[in-house]
Amino acid sequence: MVTAIWIGLDDTDSTTGGCTTYVARTILQTITHDYEIIGYPRLVRLNPNIPWKTRGNGALCLHIGQPGGKIKRTIGMIDGVEVHCSLTFTEELTAPQQQHLETVVKTIIETQARVDDENTNPGYVLLQEKPEPGIYTKAVTQLVSLEEIYPILTTHHARYQGYKNCRGLIGATAAVAWEPLDKTFELIAYRSENRWGTKRQVSAASVQQMDTELQSTFDNYDSTNHHNRIVPNSPCPILYGIRGDDDLDLIAASDRIDTEPVDSWLLFETNQGTDDHLQQHCIADVHPFESVIIRGSVDNTPYTITGGHVLFTLKDHTGTIPCAAYEPTKEFRTVVRQLHPGDLVEVYGGVREQPLTVNLEKLNVLDLALVMLKTENPVCPVCGKHMKSKGTNQGYKCITCGVRSDTPTLRESQRLLNPGFYEVPVCARRHLSKPLRRMAAAQPSLLVTST
Repeated sequence: MVTAIWIGLDDTDSTTGGCTTYVARTILQTITHDYEIIGYPRLVRLNPNIPWKTRGNGALCLHIGQPGGKIKRTIGMIDGVEVHCSLTFTEELTAPQQQHLETVVKTIIETQARVDDENTNPGYVLLQEKPEPGIYTKAVTQLVSLEEIYPILTTHHARYQGYKNCRGLIGATAAVAWEPLDKTFELIAYRSENRWGTKRQVSAASVQQMDTELQSTFDNYDSTNHHNRIVPNSPCPILYGIRGDDDLDLIAASDRIDTEPVDSWLLFETNQGTDDHLQQHCIADVHPFESVIIRGSVDNTPYTITGGHVLFTLKDHTGTIPCAAYEPTKEFRTVVRQLHPGDLVEVYGGVREQPLTVNLEKLNVLDLALVMLKTENPVCPVCGKHMKSKGTNQGYKCITCGVRSDTPTLRESQRLLNPGFYEVPVCARRHLSKPLRRMAAAQPSLLVTST
C-alpha cells in the first residue's frame, strides 16, 4: 500500500493560449468518479520576475486518495455535475492506482500542453510525500535550477516527466511543497471550447456591484481606470477568475456576475495576494529577478522619463538603487512624484536586471522630510529693505547698506503626501501582491491610504 498522491504540474500554457488550471480541471474531470480529491486544488504562483515565464507563472497541485471521505465540500461544477473534495484524509491508494493516475496526467498534459511554444516546457510530478517547504520558498523568491530538483524527486521516489528542457518540473515540485502560512481562494470559470479566442461577454457593471457588496473578494474591478480585472486578456479557456478570502463568498460572487454561459468552474486554494514573493533586503544584497522590501531614504527628486515612467533613487547604509513607477501603474505615479529627498520609505517590488531597478508594487511612507520654501529675499537688519540676489548660490546683498546674507526668508511647505501605505491600482497589480485591504484586515492599526 502507498499513501495518497500529490500531483504537481506546471508550464503547460503559452502566451497565445492554453491554461495549466484547465489541465488540472481536465484531470479532475477524468478521475473524480474513481478517486477522492483531498482538500482544494491548489494554484501556486511562483517568482513573478522569472524572465522565461509564459504568463502568470502559476503551477498546480492536486492531492488524490481513495473515495470515502466523510466531510465534503463543493468545489466546482464540470459537465453539469458538482465536484466535491474531502476535508479529511481518505484511504490510501494502491500501486496500480498510482500508475493509473500517472497515465491520466501524462495523457492529458501531452494532449493539452502548448509544447509548440518555444517558452512552454511542461513537467509533472507524483509524490507520496511533500518535499520540504523550502523549495517552494526559493521558487517564489529566487531562481531554482533543475539540478536542485532532480535530487528531491529521486529522494522522494517520485514518478515524473519533463518535456523539452523540463523546466516545468521546478514549478510542479514547488507547488506540491507549498505549506500555506497565508492563503486566499480563486474561483475560476471556464468557457465552452467553441468560444475560446473570441471576445468574452462579462458584464463590467455586475462585476463592479459584486465588488462593492462582497468585501472578502479583492482585485475585481478598477473603477478609476475602467478595467475589469477578473477577465483575462489572453485567448485561454478562462472566462473569469474571482479572488477572495472566503471560499463560500466566491461562489456567491460568481452567481452575481452576468456572463456568457459558463462551461465549468473550480475553486482553488492559492498563495495569491499573500506577498510570499517578497524578501527584506538591504540594497547591497539585492539581486536581479528577486522581489524585495527595502527601507531607505529618498536620495533625489523624482523625475519623469519618456513613456511617463517616474524614477527616483533610494539610499540606505549599503548603497543606492533606482526605483521605478512605470506608466501602467497610472495614478500611483502621482504619489511617487510627491516624494522629496530625505523622506524615509519602504519600497516593495520586483528587481529588474538591466539596469538593476526596483519596479514598485507598494510604497510605505514612514516619515516625511521637512521641506522649506523661499517666500522672499532676506530683509536688511539695518535699513529694513529687501536685499538683492547676487546670482545663483551667491547669496544676497543690501544695495543701500552693503549688508550680506546667505539665507532668504523661508516657510515650511505643506506636504500633500501623508505617511502610510500606497499601492499600484488594481489594473497593474501582480497576482502575489497583497492588497492593502487584506493587509488592513489582518492588521487593523495599519495606516493605509488611497491613491
